[in-house]
Amino acid sequence: MASIYRHVPIDALMRLIPDGPAWDRKDGWEQFACMTNATANPSDQVGGLRKCSSNIILSTVRIQMRPSQASQVQLDRPSQIVCEYLTEQARNLFGLHPFAAEMSKRQVASLLPEYLAMSQAFPYLQAGSQKDLIFDAMRRNRDLPRDVELTSVVANFICWDETGGYGRVLRGGKTALPDILATEDFHSNLLRKDASRLLGRTIQPNYSATTKRYLHSLYAGLSAKDPVVRCAYMVAFELHAAEMIQSLWTTLVKTFDAQSDDLEYFRTHVGGVDPAEKYHGEMTTRLIREVVPADGNRRFLDEFDRAYRLSLQWCRDLLQTVSIEEDGLAEIEHHGGCHCGAVKFYVRAPRELSAVRCNCSICQMSGFLHLLVSGDKLRIECGEEFLNTYQFNKNIARHTFCRICGVKPFYRPRSNPTGFSVNIRCLDKRTIENITIEEFDGEHWEEAFRPTREDWEATS
Repeated sequence: MASIYRHVPIDALMRLIPDGPAWDRKDGWEQFACMTNATANPSDQVGGLRKCSSNIILSTVRIQMRPSQASQVQLDRPSQIVCEYLTEQARNLFGLHPFAAEMSKRQVASLLPEYLAMSQAFPYLQAGSQKDLIFDAMRRNRDLPRDVELTSVVANFICWDETGGYGRVLRGGKTALPDILATEDFHSNLLRKDASRLLGRTIQPNYSATTKRYLHSLYAGLSAKDPVVRCAYMVAFELHAAEMIQSLWTTLVKTFDAQSDDLEYFRTHVGGVDPAEKYHGEMTTRLIREVVPADGNRRFLDEFDRAYRLSLQWCRDLLQTVSIEEDGLAEIEHHGGCHCGAVKFYVRAPRELSAVRCNCSICQMSGFLHLLVSGDKLRIECGEEFLNTYQFNKNIARHTFCRICGVKPFYRPRSNPTGFSVNIRCLDKRTIENITIEEFDGEHWEEAFRPTREDWEATS
């Protein structure tokens, strides 16, 4: 924590308070207090910052100046914000990172595929984030502004590091350049190996709706035309990543009783005497001096706050999604589609599915294996315009099928016309841990369904 106690200029501290500073005047001293919920011990003051009993920094600075001088401090002088200070402010404001919470092994097993999806996608999103800016310069036949050069060079290095290139060259010099084709050194693939070691099986990335929304929003910030927004999103992502990776590393070691040094992805980023994530943070924060104009500090801090909250909320949403209830029926997103891929959807259901196999005429012919869910559990991602409906007999059930390939991935069943029956055979098997199948005598539907209806009425 010693590095936190660096000198931070008073004007930089003042600019971190969107609504302006709060001043207390006492004995000719001006006391500047930043937002915090901690309690400070006045005797523990180092380098202008007071250390709290809770080991959180209370950003309180006391400077000797006359009251008239206080109003002369300029809020919009060149930015001197450092990554340690921004990180500490985030800790003060948001508390412990969500991934620092205790997790069960099953929660981790649900979380890591989502985390892997982010780790896999990020370097590609960062690498492509300047694309529209370049095409805009080409279209207008204009030179590239310096802010594009700056955000591009930092983005390119981060991608080079995330895909293992920098580490290889650092260890082996130029002669190691041909080895960059060994993609097992991609940081996302290091994460795969760590996950396999912990879970005893390989994992695949899970691009759930939650993670896709996050990545789309992140890319929008990283690729913004406004250089202040681009800078803020780059800084916020890297500083949040350091907190997130450290918190998850600690939690995994505790949950699996693992040796911390055995987890290469985490050790590479935030472990050892010279962790990579430190340089990512310092590199991106240097952009502030270069990119943020003298009158843009408040706007930068607003965008930084928005970007940091975005990443933090993704982590919170993931934990909420993978939380294991006492009954063991926590739901995840299972993705599926028709045979040709024109229709794609996802359904929220447990990892262990309870299926129904029916012997009625249409189920026998189609081989439909039923997963019954309420209407709010299924979302069509694309291809709704390709769905046709077939009805017969009582004309209550609405059998929807793809008009291109003829496959029926889901439909509105007669037993629950406001809900859905999903064909488990159309779901991605990678998110299914187990299937328990119950037989239903659909050939004699009325007789077979009567006990089920009576059970529902008794419990409703």
